[in-house]
Amino acid sequence: MKNKVSIIGAGMTGSTTAHFLAEREVADLVLVDVVEGMPQGKALDLQESLPVIGKDVQMVGTNDYADTAGSDIVVITAGLPRKPGMSRDDLLKTNAEIVREVTEKTIAQSPDAIFIMLTNPLDVMAYLTMKVAGVEPHRVVGQAGILDSARMRAFVAMELGVSVENVHCYVLGGHGDNMVPLTTVSNVAGVPLSKILDKDRLDAIVQRTRKGGGEIVSLLKTGSAYYAPAAAITQMVEAILKDKNLIVPAAAYMQGQYGLQDIFFGVPTQLGRKGVEDIIEYDLTDEETAALKKSAQGVAENVAKLDL
Repeated sequence: MKNKVSIIGAGMTGSTTAHFLAEREVADLVLVDVVEGMPQGKALDLQESLPVIGKDVQMVGTNDYADTAGSDIVVITAGLPRKPGMSRDDLLKTNAEIVREVTEKTIAQSPDAIFIMLTNPLDVMAYLTMKVAGVEPHRVVGQAGILDSARMRAFVAMELGVSVENVHCYVLGGHGDNMVPLTTVSNVAGVPLSKILDKDRLDAIVQRTRKGGGEIVSLLKTGSAYYAPAAAITQMVEAILKDKNLIVPAAAYMQGQYGLQDIFFGVPTQLGRKGVEDIIEYDLTDEETAALKKSAQGVAENVAKLDL
């Protein structure tokens, strides 16, 4: 039996994720949206592209959650995107209502599914999904750190003129302006960034990473990033379905790791067939530890606003 992945939200991120996943040929795909005709049209268009690239994937576009029944993974991208001048936290209440409804409808159809959350504010929406679905914490994971780390990797590669494959960066913390790029752990071919880049250049890259999403929002003006987030989700889906035990920065439920409790938070996360297989704990500097605690406080404050 083929794997089945349902993507809730057929906007730019959802449909681009479907595109990337179809190219990987790891699962049949269901694209769901409330707009009539839109997911059907995108799914059909994508289905018609598959003979050209030689991929055998069944694509379904629908407005009916019944079509998601039996999903191995549910990816939630549904929600309002940021507009220029908005923070991720500004979306809290509106997107919480959307995510609550999506979670209730999908868990009813796929009681054994693993949930991957993209909707902002990411860490809070992952927590909401776990609570509403009533599932074990390892079955919910948020996509954030892969994206933030990829942005940092791209900036470092551009700065140094080296291949992105040689750049390894790790961004932890909440998916927001208080995220924590780990400059002590990040490296180029094993050489720490602090030994390659001057402090002012490294500081500039750290700040650009933190503001990376806002930079794209300000340029697009009518939406937010979708290529890089979709690529990140695709990596997570593939790691889970193939039981790769891939370690990536992702938002996982904290149960004492890094001294944190009862929040979803960006940490090095091992992804395999059950979802979150393990959480890796780095030895951090005092400065990094303080920055993580500050980021965690912001996440906890937003969770409290949900009144769960």
